[in-house]
Amino acid sequence: MFLFVLPHLAVFLLAMLGLSKRQRRGASLGRLVLAGLLLGVAFGLALQWLYGFDHPLVNDTLNWVNVVGGGYVRLLQMIVMPLVLVSILGATVKLHDLSALGKIGFSVLAVLMVTVAISAAIGIAMAQLFGLSAQGLAQGARELARGDALVGRADQLGELNLAQMIVGFIPANPFAELTGARPTSIISVVIFSMLLGLAAMLLRREEPEVGAKVVAGIELVSRWVLRLTRMIIRLTPYGVMALMTQVVATSNLHDILQLINFVVASYLGLGLILLVHALLLALGGISPLRFFRKVWPVLTFAFTSRSSAASIPLNIDTQVSRLGVDPAIANFSASFGATIGQNGCAGLYPAMLAVMIAPTVGVDPMTPGFILSLIAVVAISSFGIAGVGGGATFAAIIVLSTLDLPIALAGLLISIEPLIDMGRTAINVNGSMTAGALSSRVLGQTDWQRFNADDEAHPEPGRPA
Repeated sequence: MFLFVLPHLAVFLLAMLGLSKRQRRGASLGRLVLAGLLLGVAFGLALQWLYGFDHPLVNDTLNWVNVVGGGYVRLLQMIVMPLVLVSILGATVKLHDLSALGKIGFSVLAVLMVTVAISAAIGIAMAQLFGLSAQGLAQGARELARGDALVGRADQLGELNLAQMIVGFIPANPFAELTGARPTSIISVVIFSMLLGLAAMLLRREEPEVGAKVVAGIELVSRWVLRLTRMIIRLTPYGVMALMTQVVATSNLHDILQLINFVVASYLGLGLILLVHALLLALGGISPLRFFRKVWPVLTFAFTSRSSAASIPLNIDTQVSRLGVDPAIANFSASFGATIGQNGCAGLYPAMLAVMIAPTVGVDPMTPGFILSLIAVVAISSFGIAGVGGGATFAAIIVLSTLDLPIALAGLLISIEPLIDMGRTAINVNGSMTAGALSSRVLGQTDWQRFNADDEAHPEPGRPA
């Protein structure tokens, strides 16, 4: 079988060589990522056209393509925790006023909470506009199995409430959190890094000589990890091409057409959320067009990988080196945005599901009381959403169970879940970068020379472009 796969792999390798040639000639990351995206779409469509959906040769080919796509995602996941640790630690020790930490955290969280509430309102409007309802959806074997799994997962959540979630953010074992053992490990690592940074600041005041050595060591390790991050980010075009190939080659057109109304409604809603982000940026004195042009590679990776957490290294690097966001703010917004206030997964999607499912139990989803309750529940439950593929399912379970709606019906959309999750993840990541850019602007920390620079080359964060 492998002999029949070889021609496919040869074509894929030739495409990678073409990207490599353009990269050596100095093409910008944005253009390389776009080229990788288009090549991935073309290769995936060719495989579908030649063999159809779910052919063994296609699956065997994708197993090898995944060495590039899956390997790139794992490399990014590898550096997420070290990057968050050293970046937050390094940013904290540079702060002269401890109150600045509170201002940064409040500003970032405020933007995330406001945008996730707006996203929920958009989700309600989209479900109503398109007349979406769970009553008309077929329940096959996959849907029933998915529904049973969701009910089981809801039982595991028990009586978990917001207060318990907040306590859960505090790291009992920071070494375990560094392994990503829990969905909220990123927030726990942020808290641990902040406390270490504050301890270093106090040590510098009490024992200047020792404190100076500690700060110098933090700066050294920070630059080391950032250099590793830059090495991996250079592989983004190849990872995007491989991931997009898998997405297109494994998409079932029949399932998509059956649920086309939900797909269209979801992406229209996601587009409206982007417009909200653009409006907020414009009101904050930030050019939306320049912003979106600079964050394009990050959104593309988030779209193809379906992982907010894996996007953190790209997210931080883009905010600092392209948007001119202060490093401390960039790290806070990227880290918090991967778990809290996800506009797509925790805002739009659960709201749409709730409106679709409510009529099945005789609840009118368009009463003011239900709408206000839904928006409030969505905003509060957005704390603790896992920043990985499937985080929207966790959000939906919390929202539906809180509103006493049947959770099993959320399994009706399993066939198009990956397609919708791609757009949701990109919106999640854009929401976190919007929070970072606005917070940096409000707090007067933006490097406007870097933001206004047309050169998309990657300068080392913290160094002049």
